[in-house]
Amino acid sequence: MRGNKILALGLSAVVAFTFAACDEQPTEPEQQADFAKKSPVENNGAPSGAHYTLNIIGTGDKSADMDGNNGRRIFVKLWGGDTKIMLAEGDFKVLDANGTDGEAAFQLPNPDENCDGTTEYSVFVRALGKPGGSAKMQTCYENTDGTWCAVDVDGGVSQIDIERRKGKSVFRNESKNLLYVDYCADFDTDTQTCDRWAVSPLFGDDGASYWWDYDNSGLRVAQLRFYNVETEAWDPEDVYCPAP
Repeated sequence: MRGNKILALGLSAVVAFTFAACDEQPTEPEQQADFAKKSPVENNGAPSGAHYTLNIIGTGDKSADMDGNNGRRIFVKLWGGDTKIMLAEGDFKVLDANGTDGEAAFQLPNPDENCDGTTEYSVFVRALGKPGGSAKMQTCYENTDGTWCAVDVDGGVSQIDIERRKGKSVFRNESKNLLYVDYCADFDTDTQTCDRWAVSPLFGDDGASYWWDYDNSGLRVAQLRFYNVETEAWDPEDVYCPAP
């Protein structure tokens, strides 16, 4: 496996998050910044340098239309039911910030255009807020063969647990689980079963729709940071991308 290296992608950086910004008003316009050439891991578990931050905020129901909202946060129910965060390919951007109705939307680049198991950027996750509360998050996709999520297949992409415990909250690199899906590379139409499973990056199949399933159990804030650093997430032999 080759070592990690820093790529030179021109992605948007995000201004620092404060709880005062957690309302339905748009935040200030995104600023452009070049990623640092070096990104050593800080004591919070994440690399240093510029990044894009997405905060998933547990709250009560919101009635405002938040399509096209230019903030960097998505609101979900604090308790009670899953939220589908629909994923679209493009520059980092929140497309629909109101997930309290069961569905939100977020845009992010293809993480592995070479389909070789090494990501072009990485996502780090941590829980914030008062101790207590947790959430489960997993990648899902749907195409003409069916619908599958991370919990449906053993040995591949995993559902992740985001829990706010007492003490310092640190980031975990969850690129392996949030930027890939378990993909059926050989579907038997006669038996309606999958004969061969592999992993595939988000947007690896042009004909599929992708989303994160977010099941909240009282977690106030899940913070996702996207850094311009590679992660060797999967062995190239385990990765599959269908022909365009």
